[in-house]
Amino acid sequence: MNQVLEDIYQKPVIPVGQLPNTVSKEGEEKDTWQWMIDWLDKQVEGTVVYVAFGSEAKPSQEEVTEIGLGLEKSKLPFLWVLKLQRGPCDPEVLRLPEGFEERTRGRGVVCSTWVPQLKILGHVAVGGFLTHSGWSSVVEAVQNEKPMVLLTFLADQGINARVLEEKKMGYSVPRDEHDGSFTSDSVAHSLRLVMFEEEGRPYRENIKDVKDLFVNTENQERYIENLLNLLSERRAPNLMA
Repeated sequence: MNQVLEDIYQKPVIPVGQLPNTVSKEGEEKDTWQWMIDWLDKQVEGTVVYVAFGSEAKPSQEEVTEIGLGLEKSKLPFLWVLKLQRGPCDPEVLRLPEGFEERTRGRGVVCSTWVPQLKILGHVAVGGFLTHSGWSSVVEAVQNEKPMVLLTFLADQGINARVLEEKKMGYSVPRDEHDGSFTSDSVAHSLRLVMFEEEGRPYRENIKDVKDLFVNTENQERYIENLLNLLSERRAPNLMA
């Protein structure tokens, strides 16, 4: 691929690696993480669904309803990060399905603030990740060997999902081919398939097999070193003007 791009653009192409994230130091997240880890520690290993769709995507009210009912129908414990509003000027404030919190109390948690995602994914209680397929989230899932259920919304997420599907690293929630809608039943089925059913075993195994490609420290450092060397070699007076 590098050679193809070099031939097209007639410029050097150097991979910089996956740039995997690292867990941040204790700080403003301390209180948030404390109650989360207290809750996660009480759950059975590998049973919790972590649900998050990044900082840009905001599902519609209809989509939130189907996701919520899907989590309820799955019967799985869950930790759902849901942005209810895009800032104080956003007139569309999302709502959970009527009675959802009462029916799932004790089994699930909904959080509308920032969360330490890498720490959550690293917890042994988490067994699956319902994600929008944003690349940072994908890398973090692979780092922690968490199989993915994919629910895309915008930008490059659809392309990422296609790649993950092809490699059987993630399973996309089935959608209506005409309008792109999905149902609570399809959400529940997808979660249980990827996390527990025999049909979903490839997703659970493949995510472990590819981990070294993403988080091999030696390889990642070599990519960066090669890039810095190239920049140093090609630095010229006219570039520094």
